[in-house]
Amino acid sequence: MKTKLGLLYGGKSAEHNVSLQTAKAVTAAINLNKFDVYPIYISIDGTWTEGEKLQGPAETVEELKLTGNGGTEHVLSMLAQNKYDVVFPLLHGPNGEDGTVQGLLEVLNVPYVGNGVLASSAGMDKIMMKNVFAQAGLKQVDYTHITKVKWEQDKEEACRRIEEKLGWPCFVKPANLGSSVGISKCQSQDELMAAMEEAFQFDRKVIIEEGVTAREIEVGILGNDEPECSVIGEIVPKKDFYDYKAKYEDGDTGLIIPADLIEAQQKEMKELAIRAYQSLDCSGLVRADFFLTKTGDFLINEVNTMPGFTPFSMFPLLWKEAGVDYPQLIEKMIDLGIERHKEKQSIKYTV
Repeated sequence: MKTKLGLLYGGKSAEHNVSLQTAKAVTAAINLNKFDVYPIYISIDGTWTEGEKLQGPAETVEELKLTGNGGTEHVLSMLAQNKYDVVFPLLHGPNGEDGTVQGLLEVLNVPYVGNGVLASSAGMDKIMMKNVFAQAGLKQVDYTHITKVKWEQDKEEACRRIEEKLGWPCFVKPANLGSSVGISKCQSQDELMAAMEEAFQFDRKVIIEEGVTAREIEVGILGNDEPECSVIGEIVPKKDFYDYKAKYEDGDTGLIIPADLIEAQQKEMKELAIRAYQSLDCSGLVRADFFLTKTGDFLINEVNTMPGFTPFSMFPLLWKEAGVDYPQLIEKMIDLGIERHKEKQSIKYTV
């Protein structure tokens, strides 16, 4: 019997278009002999729509922008009635990757792929994530953060404090966003002022990080209670840093897989990646991103709880090098989501 899979994508997020690219790639790769796939589209304004059972891959991204009478109430009703054996949230950014949709699926007792509420929420909020990593004893670059309210009270004083604490260059990022949206590198107070205004368009909290000269090294992780690492890869941006355009528009980035690391370095980084994974109580998958400094120190940058997931994204490429091709990777992630849900069903809720 086929597994009924709800493929959830789109979302009310600045990463909406990234999610559509991911969904298109998954529809082209998933084995329709094993899965009955039902597309569930969340529009940019937050409306949910369920499409007809997938008969083949989506030819274009526009084809995935479903319209029809089956609106949000209909889709939620289908979820509550257990129409789907498992839901695969291919959502990037707020209102999807941040624990909100995961919480909804938990309340409805629907199995789903990927990280749970806590890991998704903490993994999306870079400030909370870094606080957890610090508690776990993981080395990081120095950082600070500020809310929009505090920023608007005295912008010049905020800039002065940031410069005093971090120096130049520094990086400004919205606290709750991914895909390098809203990120700027700053070399002066004027650039910092402009970068802060840009970042606050995407979030009410902004994190500012010390700039370091280092290699950008990444590893994929799969698993629940016994996670495993992929091979390790390296990003070599041809621009000043790995921003949104370099990732999704220009293709102006080199990926080295496997990264040129000695065996001891590989072992150390994988151990640190697993520690980060477990410190956030992750499950299913993450991509863990590190800086490797000239002195040989691994500094964790972040984990991404739903990393870019087209066949040409770093996470699938790392696993392909490890012997797990894209269709297999999709099935492994679905199996891990079902496995975690079954484990939760054994929890006792009455005394």
